[in-house]
Amino acid sequence: MRRRCFAFVSEQISFLTEDEGGACSTKRLHQARDIYGKTRPQDHTVENLTFSNDHQHHFLILECQLHVLSFLNEVDKCSCALVCLSWSCLIRSWKLWRVADYSRRGVFHLGQEGLLVSNREFERWKSWVHHYTHHLISRRASLLTLKASFDLGDRCNKWGELLSHLLNNVHCRDLSHLDLNWTFTLLEPLDLRVHSSSSSHQDSITKMDQVTSFQELLTKLTHSCPRISKMRLHFDWSDLSVSLLTQFQQLRVLELKYFWVFKGVTPSTLQTLTKSLPNLKSLTLHILVPLRNLGISYTLESQSLEFLDVSPSRGLVFSCLKLPALRELRAKKIVRGITLDRRTRLRIQHRWPCLYHVLREGTPKLQALNNERLLPTWREESYGELSAILEQSCYCVQHLDSWLW
Repeated sequence: MRRRCFAFVSEQISFLTEDEGGACSTKRLHQARDIYGKTRPQDHTVENLTFSNDHQHHFLILECQLHVLSFLNEVDKCSCALVCLSWSCLIRSWKLWRVADYSRRGVFHLGQEGLLVSNREFERWKSWVHHYTHHLISRRASLLTLKASFDLGDRCNKWGELLSHLLNNVHCRDLSHLDLNWTFTLLEPLDLRVHSSSSSHQDSITKMDQVTSFQELLTKLTHSCPRISKMRLHFDWSDLSVSLLTQFQQLRVLELKYFWVFKGVTPSTLQTLTKSLPNLKSLTLHILVPLRNLGISYTLESQSLEFLDVSPSRGLVFSCLKLPALRELRAKKIVRGITLDRRTRLRIQHRWPCLYHVLREGTPKLQALNNERLLPTWREESYGELSAILEQSCYCVQHLDSWLW
């Protein structure tokens, strides 16, 4: 294993340091190893390595090694650390530990997500999670990406405390990508226990615990990771959560997924969120408008938004868009299986303007709708292809004439 790892990385480094004449400078690799081998054990970290004027040209080979090693996964990096003392030193560099991905092991280990597992398998995975956290902390990781799927309302396993412990003990000031499912624990065995209390009441308690823990974690993130630019997570749309989310002023890409089907989103809440993120470029919304809120329409306002995807949403209707920079929109009309009498349906639909008029007035730079390129003259008059797209995405009387919603 050691010989294979050394041969592979030596070959890659030789390729990266190939001179103009085509000869590979493998000699530099061995010279760099000799330099690193002369350092004292207590100084044997990449950050503490210093070079004299005679050895400054070897700094390039160090950067090449770090660059090549950065393409390896965590297991391969640890295997490479067994090759020699100098490589062990390299592997300890924070530059090689930029990603904390708690979601990958379960999917690849079992072959598919959501597969039922035994309690034993879950305990093994939980042990791996704690060892992985300790590993990142001991390597002094400087995280750019954090991906996790944990039920933060789980009082037994305390996943929220684990994530807080990680953030407290690694460098995460530069964290830029957060992908968090805080409603579901990957690889958790099916709970067959029957609650003595009402299931709906127990479900409400669980949801409240999840939201509370999520808000505590989000508060920590606002202080520890203010530079997050890409965020993908489930969202509860409470006033506190919206207020916390708007503090991430560097957000450029945002995807908010379903949390609870019975939780509605008020038009003012949605408008406040988009107006408060000045650098937002891409927004994807998963919103299910409850049946009791049928007839409500939304206003979306942003000076920076260029891409908007509301196709995963159900019942989301826009009455006004103020998106001067928007270039692409994806929207889909989804039949929800609701039977309404004609008078009720028309009374609701007459509150909504046609999506075509909303887009024409509020999106002056729109170029694509539902992955279809719009003609330059689409604002002056509609045409066949555009009408077909509107039939798929508009809820107005003209484009939705059915008893079934």
